[in-house]
Amino acid sequence: TWEQAAALIDDPAAGSISDFDTADVPHAVYSFKRPGLSVTFYKSGKLLAQGKGTREFVEFTLEPAVLGEATLGYELETQPEQLEPRLGVDESGKGDFFGPLVVAGVYVNERIARTLHELGVKDSKAITTDKKIAVLAKAIRETPGCVHTVVPIGNATYNRMHQSMRNVNKILAWGHARVIENLLGQRARMEPPPLRAISDQFARNKATVKNALMEEGRQLELVQMHKAESDIAVAAASILARAEFVNRLAALGREFDLELPKGASSRVDAAGATFLKKYGIKKLGEAAKLHFRTTQKIQAKLGQAE
Repeated sequence: TWEQAAALIDDPAAGSISDFDTADVPHAVYSFKRPGLSVTFYKSGKLLAQGKGTREFVEFTLEPAVLGEATLGYELETQPEQLEPRLGVDESGKGDFFGPLVVAGVYVNERIARTLHELGVKDSKAITTDKKIAVLAKAIRETPGCVHTVVPIGNATYNRMHQSMRNVNKILAWGHARVIENLLGQRARMEPPPLRAISDQFARNKATVKNALMEEGRQLELVQMHKAESDIAVAAASILARAEFVNRLAALGREFDLELPKGASSRVDAAGATFLKKYGIKKLGEAAKLHFRTTQKIQAKLGQAE
């Protein structure tokens, strides 16, 4: 409505849309833009948001400030299990050639779950900027009672583990188990104690994680499911893991004086070739996951294929 369109400009809770640049668009009442997002309200009453930042704008600005609700968020009242005391575990960096593998976990109860919901916590993969990840990670860490832990597996350690285990899922299982054990070591701070631990199901055999747990961890119900990030505890863990990954990747870039892109792509291949040429394979093992096919590709490109 016209009233809602006005609220988007006037309401300071809007994020603020006043931070956008203005643009002239035919038949529009107003149009704003910033990198990755444009928002236009037409005289017909239609609001058009375009760009890769659209989902974040809708969830964090449009719905809370204008509609008074976040319908893309987690529906706590219709999903009572979202309010139960539990642990959420998730990882970041598994699909990134450069940078560590990071596993994080958080404890939530009803009060914490509601707070995280109000903060706009959601799966880190749905958050488009590292800045927003950092802001949410800080808010999660500062949430009273939200016990959390992060286990980063640096590249040198990761490569040794992969050489020994020959299986990424076993490394993930070790990391998930370590996080759960670390959290249970702080059980005295959890009120009430967790009923279960929830994580994404990354292995066909659910026993992969359970077998990696120690005695204390095996006493807790372990729930593994696809798209576990729909659980707000797992979503919070995914944000903490991603924030740690981003920070450590940036630190590696500074250490080696190179831009180290995320993911696995032609840009990553080019950066990998530059790194290998400059520092050699041993140093590459301190910044990258060597079992990725990227390693063989860049070795072949430089005539270093084994």
